[in-house]
Amino acid sequence: MVDKPSRGELFGVPYNFERPELSRMLSSYWQPGEGMLVEKPFGIGYTLNLANWRSWVVVAVTGALLWHQQQGGGEDDAERDEAVEVVVDD
Repeated sequence: MVDKPSRGELFGVPYNFERPELSRMLSSYWQPGEGMLVEKPFGIGYTLNLANWRSWVVVAVTGALLWHQQQGGGEDDAERDEAVEVVVDD
C-alpha cells in the first residue's frame, strides 16, 4: 500500500495532517514578519497570525458582532418573520 503524504498543497490550499506538537502549534500562530494569514499547524487551510495587528482587528470585530447578536441585535422576531412582496417587471 502506498503511503499518502501527510502535508502538502491541493489546488493551492495547504494541508498538514502530521501529529501536532505544542511548539509547532505556538510558532504557527505567532509569526512576526509574515502576513495576516498563515498555514494551519494541523488541518486544511489558513489561520490568523496573531503577531500581525490586522488579525487582532478581525478578532475584535468578530467579538463585537457576536456580542451584538447575543444582546438581541435590535430586530424583533415579528419584524423578521413578515412577508415581503417582490414585484418583477418584464
